[in-house]
Amino acid sequence: MKNTSPWRMGFDIGGTFTDLVLLNDETGETFRHKTLTTPEDPSEGAYTGLTQLVGMAGLAPGDIHTITHGTTLAINALLERHGAKTALVVTRGFRDVLVLGREYRYDIYDLNGAPAQPLLPRSQAYEITERVTARGEVITPLDEDGVVRLAATLRQAGYESVAVLCMHAYAWPENELRIEAILARELPGVSVSVSHKVSREIREYDRGVLTAMNAFIKPKARRYMARLESKLREGGFTCDWLVMGSQGGLMAPQVAADYPTRIIESGPAGGIVATAAFARRNLLPQVLAFDMGGTTAKACVVRNGEPSITTDYEVGRADRLLKGSGLPVKLPVVDMIEIGAGGGSIARVDTLGLLEIGPESASAWPGPACYGRGGEQPTVTDANLVLGLLDPDAFLGGRMTLDTGAARRAIRRVAEPLGLSVEEAAWGIHEVANSKMSEALRTHAVEKNVSPSQMTMLAFGGAGPSHAWSLAKQLEVKRVYFPNGAGVYSAFGLLTAPPSADFVRSDRCPLVPGLDSRRVEAIFAEGFDEALTTLAAANVDPATATLQRLADVRYVGQGSELTVVVPETFCAQQEITALVTAFEAAHLARFGRTLPGQRAEVVNWRGRVHTPPPALNTTDHPSAPQPQVQEKTLKVYLGREQGFSDCRVVPRSLFTAGSRLHGPALLQEKECAIYIGPGASAVLDEQGNILMELN
Repeated sequence: MKNTSPWRMGFDIGGTFTDLVLLNDETGETFRHKTLTTPEDPSEGAYTGLTQLVGMAGLAPGDIHTITHGTTLAINALLERHGAKTALVVTRGFRDVLVLGREYRYDIYDLNGAPAQPLLPRSQAYEITERVTARGEVITPLDEDGVVRLAATLRQAGYESVAVLCMHAYAWPENELRIEAILARELPGVSVSVSHKVSREIREYDRGVLTAMNAFIKPKARRYMARLESKLREGGFTCDWLVMGSQGGLMAPQVAADYPTRIIESGPAGGIVATAAFARRNLLPQVLAFDMGGTTAKACVVRNGEPSITTDYEVGRADRLLKGSGLPVKLPVVDMIEIGAGGGSIARVDTLGLLEIGPESASAWPGPACYGRGGEQPTVTDANLVLGLLDPDAFLGGRMTLDTGAARRAIRRVAEPLGLSVEEAAWGIHEVANSKMSEALRTHAVEKNVSPSQMTMLAFGGAGPSHAWSLAKQLEVKRVYFPNGAGVYSAFGLLTAPPSADFVRSDRCPLVPGLDSRRVEAIFAEGFDEALTTLAAANVDPATATLQRLADVRYVGQGSELTVVVPETFCAQQEITALVTAFEAAHLARFGRTLPGQRAEVVNWRGRVHTPPPALNTTDHPSAPQPQVQEKTLKVYLGREQGFSDCRVVPRSLFTAGSRLHGPALLQEKECAIYIGPGASAVLDEQGNILMELN
């Protein structure tokens, strides 16, 4: 029997907290919840939060129609290098492909600069005899007996997973398919990832890195998805559940388990998708999304209601602001910048006597010192508490009381070496974290050819609203929105995303008269069939799907491409000029110039299939009986010169539409505290969003 319930749930597992939202599509009633993540088994804390949230609403697990999930499983496995023991099997002569990389210096003036270390060392790379040219000519047939012998070697070495990379398999995958079949037969229980199923794109280094990543994470992802599936079913959740992809679309959990590289930025993508919906609803042309949680902070530029999507993403950068210093992820990813500065980021004094923040985090366990769970290291959250930016009695809606004394003891660990008072050291931690984030946000915006001062900021996450005022000042942003439910906004974003799937096919094709349009149409037809098959696992009706054609285009002789939408007239009327015009417009916007007379060529054909986003009724309803709350006054520290000042603490439930609150003040929500600094004021709109305006 078809589930017709109007209730949908979204939950986002972060490094410190798991955020959950329950939404009734018919009435707009929402229930929000935030619970500590359980690092040893994130599914355990998530399941506990799900059952608690269902109980808050007076529902049963069987009343839920759909569950959507955002996870940091894949990115954490890569950054921490905590995955399966993985072997790389490559065409003979290419054993060093991951070690050599691109032979590219990301900073030509840094003589000591080192790129990110290869995910797999050379000692875990093995060669097999085979070679096929880019045209499909067989130079050396596959040595199948050699693959069988290699399988015995891998079995003896105890590998859990294998990545297979054959030259030109993006176009001619037959040898990879045969190797996959032999390894599956000879190594039962060992995971195998072949490059052409992970990505059908040229450039063996990029494809090899992505395949190695997929193999490295795959066993862990499969176990996690199976464990979460088991918990949900045993707990009575009988509905379908989907996973957020890095590109901002949903996929079936079995797809995420087999291709975990597609969910590397699963968690942060939810907040960006929600920001895009917010921008469209409020007609905001340029929005800077700022999401700060317990472990990291993220930012993304959203233009005309659409987030920027890139296929040149990187993880594990040696230098967080320099492109080329990380490992490439050649898949569609929401284009954001990530900074190791969150509420749990640990402060320390370095060897030069300077204050440093992160990237090490206190995580959910033991957490910041003020959580009272045994943590002793000073964190950004401890500093915010000492400064008066957090109400110790209202954290998590009063479910957790913060220990100010423990926070002060932790801050003293950096205050004494610096010769500062505890308050001055806390202020320093807060300001260093803000400077670190503002530098990254400014760099990200400038890379997108926009000044932060011309944008509207949307701040969310558990810690984002506490830092938005300082960041807006440094970036000269005049208007900052805090959406309704800012503390769990990424989880809400999971409910605004549609299922989607992408594909890519490399096919170098000069844009000249006589182009074989039937060949291009055949490529798109094959790719769309693949994408629709992927969406079928998410129970998507093909009749509801929208197909979008894209192309990676460059001038002949260039080494990088720009992705543009393929005009309808290109395929329908074989109109090449329209595609060239679209490329030159993109080139002009990115580089400020075109190259008249230079021929253009397509390197990759891409496609995207998606369904319409859910129609949301977001009328604000009280989610549960509210306890009696009152305004109060705290002391907030404004720096060495100004010292402490009185700060109004206004519960969100007492802040009425149209009224204006002048800073310094705190607007207290159950999941976060919104700081309105001196010289700023805030108003509440009809949708329940808070707008802070700065002088």
